[in-house]
Amino acid sequence: MTDMQKLYKQVMEINGLQDKEEQKNRSKEMLGELKNDDIPEYFNWAEEIFEGMHVKERGDQKALIWASMETGEEKSYTYKEFAENGNKCLNYLRKQGIEKGHNLYLMSPIVPETWFAHYAGVKGGLVAVPTATSMTVRELKFRFETYPPDVMIAEQSAVDTIDEALENAGTQPKVKIVLGEKQGWTSYTSLDSESGDAEPAKLHKTDLIFCFFTSGTTGMPKRVGHTAISYPVGHLSTANMIGIQPGDIHHNLSAPGWAKWAWSSFFAPLNMGATVAGFYFKALDGEKYLSYVSKYNVNTFCGPPTAWRLFVGLDLGKFDFSSIRYAVSAGEPLNPEAIEKWEKHTGTKIRDFYGQTESTAMIGNPPWMEGRMRYGSFGYPSYMYDMGVVDDQGTEITKTEETGHIVVKLDKRRAIGLFTEYIGNPEKMAQSFVGDYYYTGDRAYFDEDGYWWFVGRADDVIKSSDFRVGPFEVESVMVEHPAVAESAVVGVPDPQRYQLVKAYVILSQDYEPSRDLALELFKHSIDILAKFKIPRIIEFTSELPKTISGKIRRVELREKENNKQEQKQEQGEFEYFYQDFPELSSKK
Repeated sequence: MTDMQKLYKQVMEINGLQDKEEQKNRSKEMLGELKNDDIPEYFNWAEEIFEGMHVKERGDQKALIWASMETGEEKSYTYKEFAENGNKCLNYLRKQGIEKGHNLYLMSPIVPETWFAHYAGVKGGLVAVPTATSMTVRELKFRFETYPPDVMIAEQSAVDTIDEALENAGTQPKVKIVLGEKQGWTSYTSLDSESGDAEPAKLHKTDLIFCFFTSGTTGMPKRVGHTAISYPVGHLSTANMIGIQPGDIHHNLSAPGWAKWAWSSFFAPLNMGATVAGFYFKALDGEKYLSYVSKYNVNTFCGPPTAWRLFVGLDLGKFDFSSIRYAVSAGEPLNPEAIEKWEKHTGTKIRDFYGQTESTAMIGNPPWMEGRMRYGSFGYPSYMYDMGVVDDQGTEITKTEETGHIVVKLDKRRAIGLFTEYIGNPEKMAQSFVGDYYYTGDRAYFDEDGYWWFVGRADDVIKSSDFRVGPFEVESVMVEHPAVAESAVVGVPDPQRYQLVKAYVILSQDYEPSRDLALELFKHSIDILAKFKIPRIIEFTSELPKTISGKIRRVELREKENNKQEQKQEQGEFEYFYQDFPELSSKK
């Protein structure tokens, strides 16, 4: 058994411990001491862990269970079959002249071929470029100009968009594979005739195997580079945080094209010898989705906050959740009301955790925190990471309850799960890596007991007068009102206070926008929040901009507000200003 196999075995054993205190102590001992120097110079996860360990030991166990919520079709693949399908993809690509270091754009949905292509990329040392299926011609053109594709694998409905973007960018990949049939493209079914065995590429631990385009509030998307160890080994922290055990059926509600899919639909479960359950859907139907979670006996379930809020609004008593052992949420902190409703019907608490495209799970509530979690807190730092909070001058904050920038400390060790670079962007690198810190771009504080509390993106934090307001706290208060199904809070420009707190509100069923309801919501917020945090504007809306995995894109709402200011647009039909309510004049 190799040293890397022993490492993975150790985490698998730790995750299966029943004694939670022992689980905590052994996680600290193992992950807390794990350094880059402990990893061999050369490591190919597909060769050494997936095939060298899992296929040999559990080759007949299911690695992937897939079902279409649109057609009812079902497929499953054992670990052995999974590897064979991935190897077929790799062999075909190699015959077309694709070699280690070439990139592989993946614009495919939740289908088995997406897993196989990712596997081929890792084993062959290709640089996978996960790409959302919702990309427009303009967005793709930028990506193709920035990083011309060598291989493109895409769903049939996306190929016209891709071809137009390729033409506009003046580039063509060496290989174009379609899930279906399209002239000028090779059908993925052509790969079936290839051999199920493939030679692994010799991967140095610094070799790139992933490139994620990630957007901020300014500038064009940046390229986040991950190596042959930062995701395959780094996601031991994610598997440990979730508590995935060998043989578990793990499901993650996320779409390919985003880092969270690689996190929780690929590496975390397959690191542990678990079974991934993938459900294809076009639009999220909460009731149908939960029926699939129940039908396929999911043990560990990960979803974004928006999905959890949708689920707890349903009749949860209709479903059999007896198989669920752990439920986790990632993306942004989840409000306590959703956690309580889920626990009431399932007996499991939803545990928050936190990470980025640039990392693996960094902070969270691991299994040993059950019974000790605090509503609203996103837990403790993972033992893989040395985390801190610093002020605007870069001085580490040791005082409790003081908000600062979340950083990864680099002075003693560089966390294995941390990305290697913003590819081709020294300016962004200089902004993010300052001194002995990597700045995450998020803000938080910790309390006297060491619990961490998320405030928001550094660019999401609202500055009103001399106060800083975290959007999550205001959103949580808004959704406590029975009329509010969902809320997103942003800062809007104001000449007196710099920014005003504005709440976008989606109403629950049977409620209609009205002045009286806006007044009720203003009063509701006044009863709970400090005065400087209460919304000064409420706008009722039917939808919020989100990523395909359900995370609210506040950046789009801020842009919308800035445009309104610049164009001097009039007040919206369902937009209400605090100052226009005489009933609130005594409560300013």
